[in-house]
Amino acid sequence: MIFLNYFIAFFHICSFAYGYGGIPVRIGGIFTETNSDLETVFRNALDRKNSENHRFQFIPLVHRVDPDDSFGAEKIACELASDGVVAIFGPNSIQTSKIVGSVCNELGIPHILSNWSPGEVRDAAMQHAYTLNFFPENNLFAQALAQIIDDYEWNGFTLLYDNNESLERLQDVLENHGPDDNAITILQLPEDEDYQPILKFIETSQENHIVIDCEPEKAIKIFKQAFGVKMMEEYQSYIITSLDSHFLDYKELGFFRANITAIRLMDPLSEEVREAVTNWQQAERGRRGYTGIYADRIKTETALFYDAVQTFLVVFNESNAAVPIRSHQSNCRQNDKWNQGLQLVKALKEKTHRGMSGRICFDNDGHRTDFHMEVLELNKEVGFKKIAILDPLTMKIAYTRTSAEVFSQVTQSLQNKTVIVASIIGAPFLTRRIAKEGEKLEGNEEFEGYSKDVIETLALNIKFSYKLELVDDNKQGSYDKKTKKWNGLVKRLLDRKADLAICDLTITYERRTQVDFTMPFMTLGISILYAKPHKEPPDLFSFMSPLSLSVWIYMATAYLCISVLLFFLAKTAADDWENPHPCNTDPDELETIWNMHNCIWLTAGSIMQQGCDILPKAISTRLAAGLWWFFALIVISSYTANLAAFLTMERMEASIESAEDLAKQSKIKYGGVKDGSTMAFFKKSNFSTYQRMWAAMESAEPSVFAQNNEEGVDRVKRGNRMYAFLMESTLIEYHSNRNCNLTQVGGLLDSKGYGIAMPVNSPYRSLISEAVLKLQEDGTLQRLKTKWWKDENLKVNCDEGKQGATATPELGMANVGGVFLVLACGLGVSILIGILEFLWNVSKVSVAEKITQWEAFKAEVLFALDIRITTKPVNKAPSERSRSVSNRSSKSLEADQAIVPGWRFNLEEKQRNKA
Repeated sequence: MIFLNYFIAFFHICSFAYGYGGIPVRIGGIFTETNSDLETVFRNALDRKNSENHRFQFIPLVHRVDPDDSFGAEKIACELASDGVVAIFGPNSIQTSKIVGSVCNELGIPHILSNWSPGEVRDAAMQHAYTLNFFPENNLFAQALAQIIDDYEWNGFTLLYDNNESLERLQDVLENHGPDDNAITILQLPEDEDYQPILKFIETSQENHIVIDCEPEKAIKIFKQAFGVKMMEEYQSYIITSLDSHFLDYKELGFFRANITAIRLMDPLSEEVREAVTNWQQAERGRRGYTGIYADRIKTETALFYDAVQTFLVVFNESNAAVPIRSHQSNCRQNDKWNQGLQLVKALKEKTHRGMSGRICFDNDGHRTDFHMEVLELNKEVGFKKIAILDPLTMKIAYTRTSAEVFSQVTQSLQNKTVIVASIIGAPFLTRRIAKEGEKLEGNEEFEGYSKDVIETLALNIKFSYKLELVDDNKQGSYDKKTKKWNGLVKRLLDRKADLAICDLTITYERRTQVDFTMPFMTLGISILYAKPHKEPPDLFSFMSPLSLSVWIYMATAYLCISVLLFFLAKTAADDWENPHPCNTDPDELETIWNMHNCIWLTAGSIMQQGCDILPKAISTRLAAGLWWFFALIVISSYTANLAAFLTMERMEASIESAEDLAKQSKIKYGGVKDGSTMAFFKKSNFSTYQRMWAAMESAEPSVFAQNNEEGVDRVKRGNRMYAFLMESTLIEYHSNRNCNLTQVGGLLDSKGYGIAMPVNSPYRSLISEAVLKLQEDGTLQRLKTKWWKDENLKVNCDEGKQGATATPELGMANVGGVFLVLACGLGVSILIGILEFLWNVSKVSVAEKITQWEAFKAEVLFALDIRITTKPVNKAPSERSRSVSNRSSKSLEADQAIVPGWRFNLEEKQRNKA
């Protein structure tokens, strides 16, 4: 090889001497046996430049070295220096590149690399002042990876690394992790390539975010073994830090559902890449073993090496044009330094050039500060596809795919699988259907309820199939501090045994740390379920309630006293004695109308506000009557004002009206669902009232907590108003509509919502949240709620008979029945007295007319039943009646015959004939 290099150099010198080439410029290249691509790129680049520019003849001096042979690398570097090379490229091994860099630094020869190497301390950078690495600065590269992780919102992840270089390369990524973020798990990949134990450990820890730093070939093996432990589902996300990961043969990963992200440092569609590929194809075509060169299959190190050679050649030409560069044969033993080497290094640092890896520029320490980075995502149909570009200057990620593309991709993924939906039994959200005669229920048809209808509607809109499954413990999901595990629906999602979970599952911070939620499909709050007060049976004499019994007695006493007082005052008052015959100006006797009967009638008419046709005339009697009227006015007005309230107000038991009322008393017990979100609200609340309530619930014996909502509602029903249940307002509304003895007390204690839960990092969250929002906007969710909360077939109607807030409640017979009873009794008494008066009158007529009592009774009854008669003759003594009859005309007698009972007319006729 050494002889060949000398022969090539001698050939180029001779060619120049005979005019076949330009000024010979030797450039050294040190490669390992595994870097044949770099050597090819190195030679092709120099040949291409020689064909374009005949001023210089660039002569490649190529050497090969073992990656771990530091001594051999030093010897080759000294040999190249003695040959007068103007730059040394490589080697790409970290161990050998450092020793070559030290030699170049001592001899003043530019040393150019294109591979990752550990970052140097800034203060010690001058130790390798002549070394320029076209690989992005280690710190910037790590920051770019950290930015991708941060943009993906990975608060915690697991790092799988291959060797110590991986940890050093990702040091800044790890340091970027804040103390408030979740812990990072760091695991080294085993050498035997049995990755299943590590993957099982990650699966058990329920970690979904994984960063892999290894060779692409190992990544393929990791993914294949991850499939066996169910770590390639849609909930897992991987980031491969290798820049050549886009070489992965994705066809071998046809089974994957996980999100796999990779990065690369070049754009295959850029003009620089297309030009380089064209040059390589022209140079390599016809060579034995040529398989074709493609832009998306170029390795990163190859592209960076090509950029390094091209940039150096451009800078060399530009620098030589300003100041001629003369090569110098240096000697390692004599420490003979080349003076113009620093000039080339400085020109390289100041040069801004565009290459296959994007914009190329360096800082004063020789670190590359600008580059092109693409974020790729593995797609089943097209392989790795660019989704974003990262700007290393601002560390901002600009996504190239549209939201419509993301939506379409997620929708297609969801439509190609059967979604497992976990739920629990609990009306009205989900209940078992009762099969009709001859009907066989299978699968999803076994259930019905609000939750099923919501999932059914979502499935129709997004066009996916689903399967409903119940959890064994029928719990929503809470953390058990004793077992250190979750239960219920949350556990089912954490175990990856369900894709969605729906029921009356409240979105809480604690649950949100374990699972993802869609936007709420129902908003609610905690309230109090309590039994309605028992109505006392209406009192038959409730109309007497406005006044107490003592007042009624005092009123009756006052009524009698004022009647007696009027009687005696009228007896003594001269003005109340009147002439019985007004035509006689000199009467012998005076009479008064104020007997006891009329006095009682006057006072009764006054207090009944009906008045009377007779009134007192004396000052004393008028004063007494006026004061009685004033008394009656006040009493009747007070009675009327209170009567409406007493008749319409239902006398109820003492009741609670709010949470404050519950907290202030100890007689009525109260509680919620054990380990539920309601219990957690009171447990964690800083409000003093709720803290007192939690202390009372926690210390109550026996326990006031229920295993589920149904048990709590049943306890309220049987509690005889000695137990109140704290639960969500939506369920209180549901149970109140079906049991009129239950009601909601007070307002909402908080505000929260029910959401559809799914495993963390689920790709379907945004899609389903958007679908839920559409159902909310078009009123579908409200219609479904009305369907299950207010069943049209439900016979119970608790709203029946309710009036508006400003309307006056109607009174029933039970409220005013006493008034009808008093009326009936009074009418009965009046009828009885009327009968007695009728019989007494019959007795008087019998004596006066000298007929039997039966004849008199019969005549009076017939007279009373004849509704045509409107006048009645006066009963007189026989002598007076004879005289009266004889003086009457025949016409009057005929009229009397029509209206007077026949027996009395016949009697008068007989008397007249005798006369």
